[in-house]
Amino acid sequence: MAGIHAWGKGIVFTLLFLLLALSGNAQKAPGVANGKIIGRIVDSTTGQPVQFASISLALQTDNKEINGMMTDDKGAFVLTNVAEGTYKLSIFSIGYKSGVKNNIVVSKAIPNVTIGDVKLVNTTSKLSDVTVAADKNVIENHVDKMVYNVDKDMTSQTGVAADVLKKIPQVDVDVDGNVELQGNADIRFLIDGKPSTVFGNNLADVLQSIPASQIQSIEVITSPGAKYEAEGTAGIINIILKKSKVQGINGNVSLSGGTRLENGSFNLNARKGNFGAHAYVSGNAQLTSTTQNTITNTAKDTGSTTSQLLQNGPSDFWRRGYQSGAGIDWDITPKNNITANVGYSYYGNSNAGTMNSETVIRDASENVLSDMSDILAASNHFNQHTLDENVNYKHTFTKKDEELDMWVGNSTNTSDLYYMQTAQYPTNNYIYSGSYGENPGTSQETHFSMDYTDPIGKGVTIAAGGMAVLDNITSTSNVYLLDPTDGNYNYSTTQSSSLNYKSNIYDGYVSGSGQLFKWLDAQAGARYEYTEINATYSNSGNVGIQPYGSFIPSVLFSHTFAKNQTLKMSYSRRIQRPNYGNLNPFVNASNPQNITTGNPGLQPEIGDKLELGYNKSLGKGKDIYLTLFYRDNTHDIQPYTTYYSAYRVGDSTYDNTYVTVPSNIGHETNIGANIFASIPVEKKLTFRSNISLYQRYINTGLSTGGNISGFNYRLNLNTTYKFSKTLTAEAFINYNSSRINAQGTYPAFLTYNFAIRKDIFKDQGSIALTATNPFNYYINQTTNLTGDNFTLVNTRELPYQSFGINFTYKFGKLEFKKEKETEDPNLNPPQEN
Repeated sequence: MAGIHAWGKGIVFTLLFLLLALSGNAQKAPGVANGKIIGRIVDSTTGQPVQFASISLALQTDNKEINGMMTDDKGAFVLTNVAEGTYKLSIFSIGYKSGVKNNIVVSKAIPNVTIGDVKLVNTTSKLSDVTVAADKNVIENHVDKMVYNVDKDMTSQTGVAADVLKKIPQVDVDVDGNVELQGNADIRFLIDGKPSTVFGNNLADVLQSIPASQIQSIEVITSPGAKYEAEGTAGIINIILKKSKVQGINGNVSLSGGTRLENGSFNLNARKGNFGAHAYVSGNAQLTSTTQNTITNTAKDTGSTTSQLLQNGPSDFWRRGYQSGAGIDWDITPKNNITANVGYSYYGNSNAGTMNSETVIRDASENVLSDMSDILAASNHFNQHTLDENVNYKHTFTKKDEELDMWVGNSTNTSDLYYMQTAQYPTNNYIYSGSYGENPGTSQETHFSMDYTDPIGKGVTIAAGGMAVLDNITSTSNVYLLDPTDGNYNYSTTQSSSLNYKSNIYDGYVSGSGQLFKWLDAQAGARYEYTEINATYSNSGNVGIQPYGSFIPSVLFSHTFAKNQTLKMSYSRRIQRPNYGNLNPFVNASNPQNITTGNPGLQPEIGDKLELGYNKSLGKGKDIYLTLFYRDNTHDIQPYTTYYSAYRVGDSTYDNTYVTVPSNIGHETNIGANIFASIPVEKKLTFRSNISLYQRYINTGLSTGGNISGFNYRLNLNTTYKFSKTLTAEAFINYNSSRINAQGTYPAFLTYNFAIRKDIFKDQGSIALTATNPFNYYINQTTNLTGDNFTLVNTRELPYQSFGINFTYKFGKLEFKKEKETEDPNLNPPQEN
């Protein structure tokens, strides 16, 4: 691994050199550079700030760029150290027409020039007494995050959140809905910027159950700054649900039907003056489908015998879910705002099937010592209910951009996992073994947070804050074993158990942003988190976990060049604490030869990441984004499988079984790149392509593992063709290569989607037809795992083909009224320093 770390350090120095070399392209104007140009960029229709727009300052005479920067989250900018002269200001922002401000004169008499608000026009914006719409790009690249506008994604209209995520650069989603960001599955998911326990139990279930029609946009933050809590070594994905702040009553309804997925959503928004309210309800169902399963496991015992397990058979699977919520947004005074939200959701799935099972044991000479066959019937059922509540208070001060933000939130998740299995002889149908288990549990998480931001002058802003997170997990495992003599299931005191897990996290941070060397925008900060854990497991008593502190630094540098180019480099450290699903010690023996259980003794995973990003707008919708990253994780959490010739659980012994437990497998390093390009070939045809490449190195640090490395890649292509203003077609194809883990490989897969949408009712409604894998009913998935004394091959024929239709309708009269600029402190030009 030493060579890997040397390579990583080499990348760091190379990136620094590249950044400094490119910065030399920034021209400087002659003369005394002590002037300022101050302004703000706003939307010409709504008057709202245009965040992170690129600003380029050039001499009016020769058009040479001498300075540049990006607007802040209020759309403001201050260009400092400007020499006397006459200048031209150029503004670029994705989704807007480029803007120009000519003949800006900086002189000795007036060194500080305030140009006020510069208005940018949406590429396709319109305002009427019925609708207010802005045509955004599908993907917007900001200096600190990437935003995916779901409304522009037709092939996901009848799908779910997981279908949308697979379109986003740097995000991978497999056919079961498991998500990775830059090759890392440890993602902090948020809903409307707030955490929820709904993600802690079964993430794939949640993402497969939120209808895409309910989502406004998805934000991806790969290198979060100090203001974000440090959870999630991969970064943050924030799912923003639909809502509106426009005056009046409005909403939308979306209904989808299909051969595999069905979903619907309803949103209602109302706003009068300074008070607004919203409510929503949505639901999703994955219809019952049958998967064909084949498992071949071969293991060598401590002696000279070989055990081979062969299992095959079908299983039926279905999934259900619904979400609901309501909230208010109240501007009590021009400087005081309160928002409050409550949400309730339910998710559940069921998997049941019958497998023919055969275990063959051979000696060293391949002679058969025993050959046992049976029929295994197994079922798994899971459901969870989540209640989220939060209240947010924001106070703005007289000084522009000075604000205090406080919020408190509580999230309670109640879940239940149930399994049942029986084994019988194939000759006489005699059930000789069976069990069932119930695993109810509750996870409650309470947040208290406060943040303060203050622009202290000369383009420098500081922020500080703190948070307390109180987490309490309780879980009970009730196991019942079959007595074949009388057919009764009796409670097992030795296999049943309980878990009580309490975690308190207290943290604080400080960060600052400003400009260095007159050309380099910088953000830097640090967060310190102190964690206390108290865990009690009924079968082993207290689990000794010492309190620990985590220092979480982060830094980001960016520079905007001529011709709308931006280069940024960042470093961040993140932490991944084991979630409820990883900690839960419940032993799921629905397949007695393939057992899964949790690990209450898991340690947190620590990740350090360097990232270099470059983006350039070529005009007329042509954009390219390039990202390079280096990530190093210690105490990496991955599922780990071990073979046992005899595995004892309480008073039961399972022979020739494979047990999978989440483990701290040691050390993992990933070095990768992502390339995204959006290319309008002509007015009607647009291509978007995304390529992810990364090399992974794993050192398990376990006695049954060693050093593993492998190359992984992902390719996709999205094509949109606009036949007319109201008729658009889209195609999407996605390929993921096989991916390595600590013991083997996860399978490669190919998916493709087609959609066509017709806008109706004067663009207030639409009808879309979609097809997923229309030419292949199944996706074949083969997983290979290897241990010191075993090999495991699991093959699935997974039904994936589907056809669907979606109807969406927007209703309500939107009463747009632009507020007077003097009445909204956010619309005032930035103050001189």
